[in-house]
Amino acid sequence: MKNLLFVAFIFSVLTLSCSKKEPADFYPTDSPKASYDTTAIDSFSNGATSVDIVRQIRMSSQQYQDSVKEALRLQAEEKKLKEELEKENKKKADEEKKKTEDEKKQKAPETTTAAEFKTE
Repeated sequence: MKNLLFVAFIFSVLTLSCSKKEPADFYPTDSPKASYDTTAIDSFSNGATSVDIVRQIRMSSQQYQDSVKEALRLQAEEKKLKEELEKENKKKADEEKKKTEDEKKQKAPETTTAAEFKTE
């Protein structure tokens, strides 16, 4: 008897849980429709372009080419300015070396003449 009640209970639970329910209407007929296409383009569907092709299209555009040329021009200008600065720095360093050598040469004869006077 207990088994019969248990089986009846299980049967009733299964029938209630597995019965077909009427789905709610998520798209009522009076809802506004979009006037544009909202379907997503899959990467395998017609009209889809791969990422590589889009990248090539962007790279071949005139604006991209202009920006590349501008970047190259700026790099060339910076390189030229650095070279000029290095040349100026070298010239200044050479001039300072010459000045210090000249000062040493001028001091060297003075010290020898002073030493000669002291020895006499």
